[in-house]
Amino acid sequence: MSPSTCCLTTLQPYVLRSLVVVCFLLVFFAYIKSDFKLPSFNFSQNVRPPCPTVQCANRTLTQDSNKNCSSEPHINPHPNDTQKTQAAAVDTEPDTILLIWMWPFNRTFDISCSQYNIHNCKLTDDKRLYSKAHGVFFHHWGINGFPQEPRPYFQKWVWFNVESPANSRKIPGIDNVFNVTCNYRLDSNIPMRNGYLVPRPSEVESFRLPAKDKLVCWIVSHWNPGFKRVQFYNELKKHINISTYGNGFGNRISKEDYSKIISSCKFYLSFENSVCKDYITEKLYNAMNLGSVPVVLGTSRPNYEDHVPAESFIHVDDYSTPKELADRLLYLDQNITEYMRYFNWRNRFKVQRSQFAGEHACRTCSYLRKNRQYQTINDLNKWYYG
Repeated sequence: MSPSTCCLTTLQPYVLRSLVVVCFLLVFFAYIKSDFKLPSFNFSQNVRPPCPTVQCANRTLTQDSNKNCSSEPHINPHPNDTQKTQAAAVDTEPDTILLIWMWPFNRTFDISCSQYNIHNCKLTDDKRLYSKAHGVFFHHWGINGFPQEPRPYFQKWVWFNVESPANSRKIPGIDNVFNVTCNYRLDSNIPMRNGYLVPRPSEVESFRLPAKDKLVCWIVSHWNPGFKRVQFYNELKKHINISTYGNGFGNRISKEDYSKIISSCKFYLSFENSVCKDYITEKLYNAMNLGSVPVVLGTSRPNYEDHVPAESFIHVDDYSTPKELADRLLYLDQNITEYMRYFNWRNRFKVQRSQFAGEHACRTCSYLRKNRQYQTINDLNKWYYG
C-alpha cells in the first residue's frame, strides 16, 4: 500500500465525523434563526382553551364569563407589528377622540371641552369613528351590549356612573371589560364629584348671609319609608319645625323656587338616599353655595371631610339622638356668632358645581390623552358593589 493511500484511509473516519458535526451545526442555527416555538403543555385538569378575539368582543352580557377568556385580548401590552402600525396611525391624529357610545339617560350635552380649559379633545357620537377612537364612553345605566367589532389595540373603554351602588343595577359580565372608571369615588381613575371647592378669587365680593325666614328645610323628590333619611326625618320633626317641599311631600317646586327656598333657610337637610363611601351629591354643595348650613346624613364624617372643611357642615352622627341634634340647631338659631362660624370657609373657597356628563366626558378625554399606558379593571363589580 502506498503512503498516500494509507494516509487517506487513516483520515477517512475523521472526515466523516467532521461532516456530521457541520451538518448538525447547520440544522441547529437554522432552528435558532427561525420563529419556531416548541409547544407548551399544561397538565392541569379542567383547563378551557382561550376564546378568539372576536368571540370575546361579541360576548353577551348574560353569558357566564370564561375565566380563561379575557374580554380584551387585543389590548396586549406586547403588540404585534400590525397593532403597532395601527396605533402609530392613530397617534398622528391631532385630537384625542372619545366616542360617546350612548347619551347618559338619553340626554345630549355640549361636546365642546374648551369651557373646561381642555383642548385637543374631540367628543363624538359618530360610531363610524369607532376604529379611530382612543376611548369609548359607556354610561352604566345604558349598557345593554358592546360593540360587535374587535376592539382596536390602543383603545380604552370607560365605565361611567355617578349613581350609588344601591341605585345601580348590577350587570353580569362586565369584569375584565373596562380599562378606566369615571365615578364619584375618590379611588376611581377619574374621580368626578357633584361639586368641589376652589380658591376664592380676591375680586369676589365677601360673603353676605341671605335673609332667613325659615329654620330647617328639606326638599325631597323620592320618598321611601325604608330609607334611613326618611326614618331620621320622622324622628327629628318631633323636636323641631321643618319646612318641607318637593314631590315627596306632594309639593313640586320650580328650579327658581328651589334656590330661593334653600337660601331662606338657616339649615338644610342634605340627606342622601344611600350611605356609601364618597357618595356626596349636589344636596351638600347646593346648600353650601346658597348660604344655608347643610345638615348631612350619608357617609361618615371623616369621609365628608375628605371633600369639604370640617366646620362647613353638621353631621347627624355627631349626636346620639335626633332630639340632641334638634337641640343643637335651636341653640345655633339663638347664637348668631356660633352660627356664622359655619361660613368661615367662604373666606378662602367657593363652590364649583360639576356639569353632569359633559364635564365628565371632557375630563375623561383629557385623562386618556395623558395616560396612554396599558391598564384594565379586573374586578369592577367587586370594587363597586363590594
